[in-house]
Amino acid sequence: MIYLDHNATTRPLPKVISAMNACMQDCWGNPSSKHPLGQEARRELAAARAEVGLLLRAQPVEIIFTSGATESNHHVLHGALHRPEMPRRIILSAIEHAGYMKSALRLRQEGVTVDLLPVDSAGRVRLDALREMLQQDAALISVMAANNETGVLQPVREIAAMARERGIPMHVDATQMLGKLPLSFAEWGADLMSVSAHKLHGPKGIGALVVRKGLTWSSLLSGQQERARRGGTENLAGIVGFAAAARHARETLETEAARQTALREALEAGLIEQVPGVTIYGAEAERLPNTVCLTVAGMSSDKLLDRLERRGIFASSGAACSSGGSDPSHVLLAMGVAGNVALGAIRLSLGRDTQLADISEVVATLRAVAEANDAAGSNPEAPAPAH
Repeated sequence: MIYLDHNATTRPLPKVISAMNACMQDCWGNPSSKHPLGQEARRELAAARAEVGLLLRAQPVEIIFTSGATESNHHVLHGALHRPEMPRRIILSAIEHAGYMKSALRLRQEGVTVDLLPVDSAGRVRLDALREMLQQDAALISVMAANNETGVLQPVREIAAMARERGIPMHVDATQMLGKLPLSFAEWGADLMSVSAHKLHGPKGIGALVVRKGLTWSSLLSGQQERARRGGTENLAGIVGFAAAARHARETLETEAARQTALREALEAGLIEQVPGVTIYGAEAERLPNTVCLTVAGMSSDKLLDRLERRGIFASSGAACSSGGSDPSHVLLAMGVAGNVALGAIRLSLGRDTQLADISEVVATLRAVAEANDAAGSNPEAPAPAH
């Protein structure tokens, strides 16, 4: 098996599983309890918060543990629209994660103005368009750090500076950048940031919302936990697993990012040289080390993924939670790609287990699939290629 869907989720590291098992067996108290079992759990929670903060370059006090980036993003929207001094208008990029985009656009039914910030043909948000949008006030500007489908990085610092000039809170969804490239909540200048642990070989069901110290933001779930910012007993085992994954990522980030960049470049060079009709999207922009979004002329994403899967290569057609639909990628449409072409897009996302031999096999497989498709197209009566 060659797994190339790491942007969807990653295999938990053995050290993550071990840390979580130990926590569930030996530190099962409620962190809010005053007795020794509870206080031991509270110390574990504090240590994990500090460890995650080191990776995020955020103060521990700024970190709110959540069930993942989806909850964190909803928390952001809820808080933005519960600030009475701000207008009921939000600005978000046209390439946000499909689930977050759907939630934001649904707010239009409640009378909220939702303006989409356009991107250029490489998938980078247009700062000139943002300047124009900022002629009117807004309750929130929300832009992802790295796109989950193309891997294209966004100018977070510049956007945060523009938002700060206008006194508008700025949120960055850093879910896909987490564990792949260095990130710094402190240096970016954003007010809020969302992340999920399962993108960096941590457990599912745990993530964080980072809220700049001093910023008042209403809670999505009321309760006393997380300094009364997120109610519900903390998922301590998940948080400990998140911390273990964060520590590993911090210790290996530089070397692993360089290794995956080299693999991605080898993959793209092989695709361009050997696969007829291939197009790679966002290649002219700065991107994540591990992400390749492509189409092969004349082939749908379903057909491509089926051919790959038959050979033990697992990928996706974009965001895993929206794969399998009949609509083209909203990200590629925003980049100006025609709808019928965008329907053929697939995403190959490398990971810590990906090796050079895997790259060679993927290129050879896609070449065979494309050549067989060309042959079938030139001879409609020819039988379908055997698998």
